[in-house]
Amino acid sequence: MKAHTWMKEEIDIYQDLKMRLISNGFEHGAKVRAEELRNEYGCSASAVREVLFRLAAVGLVDFQEQKGFRVPMRSPQKLIELTHVRVLLEAEGTAMSIRNGGVDWEARLTAAHHKLSHIEKRIHSTDDPSGLIEIWFASEKEFHQTLISACGSETLKQMHSRVYAQFRQQLMVADRNFEFISQNIRHHADILEAALSGDEQLTREKIHDHLKRHLTGKTMGD
Repeated sequence: MKAHTWMKEEIDIYQDLKMRLISNGFEHGAKVRAEELRNEYGCSASAVREVLFRLAAVGLVDFQEQKGFRVPMRSPQKLIELTHVRVLLEAEGTAMSIRNGGVDWEARLTAAHHKLSHIEKRIHSTDDPSGLIEIWFASEKEFHQTLISACGSETLKQMHSRVYAQFRQQLMVADRNFEFISQNIRHHADILEAALSGDEQLTREKIHDHLKRHLTGKTMGD
């Protein structure tokens, strides 16, 4: 069977829907209706279904015959499992980047942290962070992906990307409250400092400290 060749239109729809699925664009458990998306994006039904099947393949929508596509429900157990795997991948990937990355990786990591820190401090100082939510999602992702970017393993990076997206989706309601932001500012700075010092064990510990609150499964919001 010939593999489907993605068109630019499908890639754009995929990226847009992916962001909406991990940043509260759809409610947990909501049905994702292909016909509504076809009208919204002004594309063919086949393009929408191809995108939705790809999103199902990475765990961001559930698919059942005769029932169609739905956004996954929130699950404390799933959050615990995703957090555990994310810690393993991110800690190992960052340790490998410390060994392999050199000055170029250090510079990119410092730049990614500078951007994230600026945004998180802005969020911390405002009563209404709603206008900063989208840029925070993107910058937080950039920082954590930069941590592992020099690991030398495409498989690890692909696995991390998938787990990170599902992790974000589980927290997309709770994280919009930003009650954790002062802790985040300190944690991200600690991770950066440990990574730049070249201390692999300390970096692993700081990554674990940053994510361990989610290992209870109780950080999902109401």
